[in-house]
Amino acid sequence: MPIDVEVVETSSLGDRSYLAHDGQVAVVVDPQRDIDRFLTAAGRLGVRITHVVETHLHNDYVSGGLALAKVTGAAYLVSADDDVAFDRTPVRDGDEIAVSENMRIGVVSTPGHTFNHLSYVLHGTEGPIGVFTGGSLLFGTTGRTDLLGKEHAHTLAKHQHASARRLADLLPDGAQVWPTHGFGSFCSATQADGVASTIGRERTQNPALRLEADDFVNRTLAGLDAYPAYYAHMGVANANGADLVDLSPPKRAEATELRERIEAGEWVVDLRSRKAFSHRHLSGTLSFGIDGPMSTWLGWLAPWGEPITLLGESPEQVAEAQRELARIGIDRPAAQATGSPEQWADSEQHLKELPVATFADLAAAKQGNPPSGFPSPDVVVDVRLDNEWKSGHIEGAVHIPLPALPTSIDKIPEGTVWVHCQGGYRAAAAASLLARAGRTVVCIDDNFGNAADLIEENA
Repeated sequence: MPIDVEVVETSSLGDRSYLAHDGQVAVVVDPQRDIDRFLTAAGRLGVRITHVVETHLHNDYVSGGLALAKVTGAAYLVSADDDVAFDRTPVRDGDEIAVSENMRIGVVSTPGHTFNHLSYVLHGTEGPIGVFTGGSLLFGTTGRTDLLGKEHAHTLAKHQHASARRLADLLPDGAQVWPTHGFGSFCSATQADGVASTIGRERTQNPALRLEADDFVNRTLAGLDAYPAYYAHMGVANANGADLVDLSPPKRAEATELRERIEAGEWVVDLRSRKAFSHRHLSGTLSFGIDGPMSTWLGWLAPWGEPITLLGESPEQVAEAQRELARIGIDRPAAQATGSPEQWADSEQHLKELPVATFADLAAAKQGNPPSGFPSPDVVVDVRLDNEWKSGHIEGAVHIPLPALPTSIDKIPEGTVWVHCQGGYRAAAAASLLARAGRTVVCIDDNFGNAADLIEENA
């Protein structure tokens, strides 16, 4: 039977894992924490997982590799040079592992994203089929090189260039490229430019294969922006090895307990859409809709290790959020509640609305004609990241990237705040943080492309 590679998407984190099989046995590459997805896929395909491999110690999620290997009895392949606290099968550059008579994987050292990064070439009976590249060669880009510290970024960028070249020299143009990062993950230097690729395509598209080393290094380092604060905890968790995660429902909180948690300053998170939140929400709650990159932004902003309570329209919504948070090491929410704001409130006075506007409304308000019922802006706050701000911003706006907002609210001038981002999701989160702090706020839920008439010239 021919070898097939099944993609297991984790779109909320912008990553992919893989299950490669020959109809009988399978290799899983870079599995996420919730391993039931891989067990289900193997069962559906009728294959046995015999090997689990890691391209590197991940910085953006807690790996499910150790737990999956324990459950299945698979060999767990991890770089021999990584200092880990668990038993594994150590592998090095040049090693070859026979998975079955039809399938084997070759280990290639590809430092750059990390110092000990490995790629795995998948071979069939007729030669190489493709390569699992982790955070090395991505679709039209590479993995970022600053996650181990800015002091290593330049050296690792040089390694990244050499590693990409090595893979291109080793493999034919038709070999598939299967990266872990690049689909929205902050582990990617830039966004991937496709959904599939080959070595041949990367030769023509990827800066690592088109630019000389110095140009590639300069371009890569210049494009790096902030990355989530919770990354600081992922490498440690993966070096220690994570066991099975408990995805059973958290305890239920009634209205009185929710109010107590809010008044204690805890993070009580509304998972509904930002539109539903703006229409009506429980005062003091924070908007991180499950319909967007909830785990990335909540994991970035919330104080690490502090209790988080989840509010959702349904048990399924809470369960989805709990699964996403477990992937980044937030294993057990403190509590949860489902239903509607009316059910979560112990008093009608705790039900609030959030005014929502467009950039056209902002333009009118700046000219003294705010929409009926809207307060005029005393300050406009832009919560996008640095590179977004540098590419163009609204004249007179105050720039506070969303990750800095929780500790910077007291620096915002007094008065009514109109807050915006690139598309609306982060603005809703920011507006809820500002409202919790007692500020009068209007959320601009609009695409920044509609702000052209407000952009400062030569920004």
